[in-house]
Amino acid sequence: MVYMNGFLYILLSYKDNKTYTGSTNDLPGRIEKHNRGLVKSTKHRRPLKLIFKEIFPSLKEAKTREQYFKSCAGRKKLKELLKDKL
Repeated sequence: MVYMNGFLYILLSYKDNKTYTGSTNDLPGRIEKHNRGLVKSTKHRRPLKLIFKEIFPSLKEAKTREQYFKSCAGRKKLKELLKDKL
């Protein structure tokens, strides 16, 4: 049996100093796609830097965490976690 990890990641845009939250099972490949302009939501916000990541046993769990961080309570928690990085 092959286990696929899931990653939650936060990118920081050097262009507008805003963050982007996403999830994937291929973190290096996904970050490369963001920085090559292949992701619609970030193509005009490049360059981007990885500033936070969490690893989960599955992509489903990473997506659940992503949705939490996109909620009101999650955005507050994320602000606390990232206060030294922003």
